[in-house]
Amino acid sequence: MVIKRITKQFNKSCVGYNLLSDGDKILVGLSGGKDSLMLLKLLAERSRIYRPRFNVEALHVVMDNVPYSSDIEYLESFCSSLGVPFHICHASFVDNSLKSKCFLCSWHRRKVMFQFAEDNGFNKIALGHHQDDILATLLMNMSFAGDVGTMSPLTTMDHYDLTIIRPLCLVREDDIREYAHIQMWKEQTRKCPFEDDTQRKHVGDILRRLLNLNPEVRYNLWHSAEKVWKNGT
Repeated sequence: MVIKRITKQFNKSCVGYNLLSDGDKILVGLSGGKDSLMLLKLLAERSRIYRPRFNVEALHVVMDNVPYSSDIEYLESFCSSLGVPFHICHASFVDNSLKSKCFLCSWHRRKVMFQFAEDNGFNKIALGHHQDDILATLLMNMSFAGDVGTMSPLTTMDHYDLTIIRPLCLVREDDIREYAHIQMWKEQTRKCPFEDDTQRKHVGDILRRLLNLNPEVRYNLWHSAEKVWKNGT
């Protein structure tokens, strides 16, 4: 059953990468997509286990100058069903044409999230990046930046007293998609118009073709990423 497979990988990442500790106050970035909904569900359910004891809350950042929309009532209801407090913040950015809209949107969204977390006593931010996201980032950095690096399961920030965790780092996107379909989770009411024409989208397509050619690619890339994290290079 897909939820058992997802939960097993989620728990494995939480323990194996030491992502959770007693007393954590965790803010989940809730975009409204399947990945963030999955992350919130798993963390909320695990928080009811005796050890470690931690608290979970969710934040949805609305980008005022990007023509997309999410069903806020649905997100609020989803959080309520899990017993998770739900927060909303607003952000925007100036398009100076020097950076892509996706970069500017992401950067300003994260900045608002980090500031909200710091102002409200959170010590960790949980993001819904799954294993395919991390592997695609590795390929992007190798191909376009000449850097063998990618997002790690746990990252301590330099300018904020916060730690970023990615508990879905071992979970495959196809499994999340299947479970979201079974549960009939509602998608954003209007998707971002830029999301299908990005470098990340194209590299993700390449990753899927590589996996079709050889499923072992997934494990080889992941082991390469782990070597980078362990060596700090």
